[in-house]
Formats: sequence, structure tokens, C-alpha cells
Amino acid sequence: MADKFSFDIVSEVDMMEVDNAVNQAQKELANRFDFKGSKSSIELNKNDKKITLVADDDFKMKALKDILEGRFAKRSVSIKSLNYKAQENAFEGYIRQTAEIISGLPTDKAKELSKIIRDSKIKVQTQIDGTKVKVISPKKDDLQQVIAYLKEVSFSLPLQFTNYR
Repeated sequence: MADKFSFDIVSEVDMMEVDNAVNQAQKELANRFDFKGSKSSIELNKNDKKITLVADDDFKMKALKDILEGRFAKRSVSIKSLNYKAQENAFEGYIRQTAEIISGLPTDKAKELSKIIRDSKIKVQTQIDGTKVKVISPKKDDLQQVIAYLKEVSFSLPLQFTNYR
């Protein structure tokens, strides 16, 4: 029997589900009456992991975001994985906004997560390992407490718990 138990905390996004969500959002956009004759669009760049939204005005931009986020929710992709950049003026008076798809834990977020776990006063050790945080403890119960605690905490990225040993 092992004397140390562990699990990994990761923040990953299933790009296939993102692709499906964007395709569904594009179909809804084509069928919506309030977007007839509009040059509004939703485009996914899989290589850069970015979604580009183009709209006629602020009202349509908000509607585009609602469509996209609704499709993300239906496909069980966390909206927290979208990082919206500032709106910018595009061609002929249109508005463009880019949303980055965050996959993996950046170092600063991993440090923040490690601090949250330390502040919980649960007797575990954390190690930052690239894009994941490893949580180690001699007791399985402590690991389960950490998972329960992190599910209650509102963290800025979606978290998954993997490699539970």
C-alpha cells in the first residue's frame, strides 16, 4: 500500500466540443430574425485557440456573446475558459471582439491555486508541474477535502481533477 496519495488539478478544454459549440452558434446566428441582413459572425481559429466575434453594434455584440455562451453551456464547456479581449473597431463601422480559449493552468494561476489550498489549512502538499498542480497527502480523506473545498471556491478557470491515486 502506498504511503502517499495524490491527484492533479488541471484546466483543460475539449476543443472538439468548442468546435461543435461554435458551429451550433453559427447555425443559430444564420436562423435568427434579428440578425437577418447583418454582417455579424462567429469564427473559430483552432490553431490560435481564439474565437472572433464581429457585430454591427453593441446590442448585436451582446446577443452574439449570449448565443456563444449558451452553446458552450449546452455542450458542457465552461464559460470560464473564455477570456474576452477589449472590443475594437473593425471595417466599415463594425465591432470586433476576440475571445481566447484558455487551456492549461498558467503559472500565475497555478500559484494562486496553490495558495488557496494552503490557506484552507488542510494538511496537504502542492507542487506546480507545468500546466498542472499536484496535490499530495498521506490521507485520502484530506485529498477529498481539498477537492470538495475547491468545488466550493469560485476560481477564475474551470478545474478538473485527474490521476487520483
